[in-house]
Amino acid sequence: MEDFGVYAVFGRDGPPQRLISVRQVVLFSSGPWGERVCVNVELNDADRFPITIGKLTPYNKCLSWEQWEEETWTDSVTLDVTLEGGILGQVLKGKRKRDQMAKEDGEDEVTKVGGEENICPNASGEETIMRKVKGQTKGSQKLRTSGPDAKTPAEVFCFISAAQLAGPSSRWGQTLCPIDARTAILIGGQGARMQFCKDPMWKLCTEDLSWMAAETLAEGPTPEVRIGHTAVYDSDSGRIFVFGGSKNKKWFNDVHILDTQSWKWTMVEAQGKVPPLAYHSCSMFRGELFVLGGVFPRPNPEPDGCSDSLYIFDPHLSIWYQPIVTGDAPSARSGHSACVMQERKIYVFGGWDTPVCYNDMYMLDLGLMEFSAVKTSGKAPSPRSWHGSAVLSDTKFLIHGGYNGNDALSDAFVFDIDSNTWTEVTLPQLSAPRAGHSIVTMETADASATDPGRTLLVFGGGDNEGAFYSDLKTVAVDDVLQAASRA
Repeated sequence: MEDFGVYAVFGRDGPPQRLISVRQVVLFSSGPWGERVCVNVELNDADRFPITIGKLTPYNKCLSWEQWEEETWTDSVTLDVTLEGGILGQVLKGKRKRDQMAKEDGEDEVTKVGGEENICPNASGEETIMRKVKGQTKGSQKLRTSGPDAKTPAEVFCFISAAQLAGPSSRWGQTLCPIDARTAILIGGQGARMQFCKDPMWKLCTEDLSWMAAETLAEGPTPEVRIGHTAVYDSDSGRIFVFGGSKNKKWFNDVHILDTQSWKWTMVEAQGKVPPLAYHSCSMFRGELFVLGGVFPRPNPEPDGCSDSLYIFDPHLSIWYQPIVTGDAPSARSGHSACVMQERKIYVFGGWDTPVCYNDMYMLDLGLMEFSAVKTSGKAPSPRSWHGSAVLSDTKFLIHGGYNGNDALSDAFVFDIDSNTWTEVTLPQLSAPRAGHSIVTMETADASATDPGRTLLVFGGGDNEGAFYSDLKTVAVDDVLQAASRA
């Protein structure tokens, strides 16, 4: 039986040409981009959820998808191609109404191949639903380049997309990374129905808590959308380091760097070995990345396993290495948290290694490179993973939410490293059950203030019941500390 394929028409009089088989899709742009911003590409099956292939931009003009990343698709397939910043068109779905479009274009007859009208194999004959976008004209339009030197463009047909979002879509498994007192960068995530976010990068301004879509602001090859990755900002170099993560059955061990001064992405060609990891922790210390634990893929029939190793990435030499570490190290785990305290200690809490969930605490002395188990007092958080954590002061950090293997959690705890004591706190802003969310602390007062206030920001996550969040909760750090002192 012949392989299933999707076909497209290139040029006004061109015959249908095979665009994709079940094994691979390769998409690229040709010609000047002009005012165009980006092209979103997605595969849809009649009975299954969409697969976001990726996004073409003036700086990332080629992308690919391979069938092994997903289950085999056996029914009719739709390729959705949406252009932002230009004239939009119509999706190539099922039977193309070539005769109608020919009349609109002034053609006298319908082009035929092999005696048949131009259709996709296994066509469903469904009509395309057109939705008007703010600032766009009605009707189907061809995606054309402009100007006297423009190349003849391919006629790509796509759904008209909805109006631009005012903020990020609902998601979990993303990162929120502060880069200065008033700006944080949101990267990646996955939303409802296991869909990877089509809007994977946003900039948050804490002055008015406004969002700006940021994926197309930066030059260079952007990281493929993913979950379970880490993003850490180095204030000395002004760069964000994105490492690891996963996407369906694909795992990453790549390092992407975003220079927040030039707004340019680069992908590091690193030496040394580090396994593909997701849901690990990553801490910055003296310009190096300390990656601990995480899930890594194992060949069948074994399930995915967790790591108990510590890897360090040196950006200056672009090399990975494993340090010599002594003491009582934590067992293999993923979905844990790690907080750098007083620029010399990393506190590791929780996580899980199926089927065991943890609520233990370990400390890594970065001067001695020695692990030790921390004996705590007070009411400790219950075992959990995928929780949020944030440093509140030189001696205190917060743990909020997470997943215990059955439910998403809504509680919050403050840990004091001086007394090794846990204190549970109750705040209305931290009352919703959520896991896979992001928590950061940022300055929010006027730059001229003698004592700038700091605010805890909580974004996204899910409740493990099918709901995903796009809300941004704020609570003053002083309120958290006062609640801990009163408890």
